[in-house]
Amino acid sequence: MLTVEDVKTKSTYLWDRVLRYGATAAELRQVYLYAGALHEEGFEDVPGQRYLSRLGPLCIGRIRFRFINRDSGAEHIQEIEFDPQRAAEAQWWVERVRETTVPEEIPRDFDGPGLDAICDYCPFRSLCWPGTAPGIPEQTALIHNDADREQALLDYVKGHELASDGDRIKKLARKKLDGSPAGIYGPNRLSWRGGNDEEKDDVEAMAALHEAAGIPVPMKPDADRMVKNLKEAGLAVPRRKTGRRTAAVINVGPA
Repeated sequence: MLTVEDVKTKSTYLWDRVLRYGATAAELRQVYLYAGALHEEGFEDVPGQRYLSRLGPLCIGRIRFRFINRDSGAEHIQEIEFDPQRAAEAQWWVERVRETTVPEEIPRDFDGPGLDAICDYCPFRSLCWPGTAPGIPEQTALIHNDADREQALLDYVKGHELASDGDRIKKLARKKLDGSPAGIYGPNRLSWRGGNDEEKDDVEAMAALHEAAGIPVPMKPDADRMVKNLKEAGLAVPRRKTGRRTAAVINVGPA
């Protein structure tokens, strides 16, 4: 059985998602494009694979993802049977995208620059996400009228409620698991890290070492202490503009 293998490197931050859910829809579509091309046409007649091109269409039987944790070197294998129908669907998706002249005609698969890294480095970013004024999120281009604003507010309130409920559930579960030993429980693995004696720099010892070695002790102004001193003395705390603007804070309440 011929297998098309795609190697993907992932950071530790995404590793848990890989172990739980495997390849994303975009990753599946990508490898199905590779496998579909080999299944329908075979290798291209170009330098480096001319001998392979003589084989013609290949009987692909399986697709394999080899995920590698770039931080630890750990590997995770995911294998699925090759489905010609899904390969055709992936090719259809690419053809529709290439036919589109206006990005607004097709749905966006990601949330855009600043939210999805794939959009930050995409060569078509300027077409899909037209530039806005400096400091203004590019997602503001998705708001066209009051109906869009109404829906965005509904989404914001829903997200806030889900986050609050999720945080409450996580805190309760964390308290309940505090005394549980590491191990596998159903679909999840429990492990612990930390619990060691906390350490911090010994400023007094460092100052003594500086003096003993003849090294000048750094004298850094303590802004917080100076503010407190001025307030206790009844003096106004001087302020200056930094040239930057503070972040806008959204307030959403019932109408």
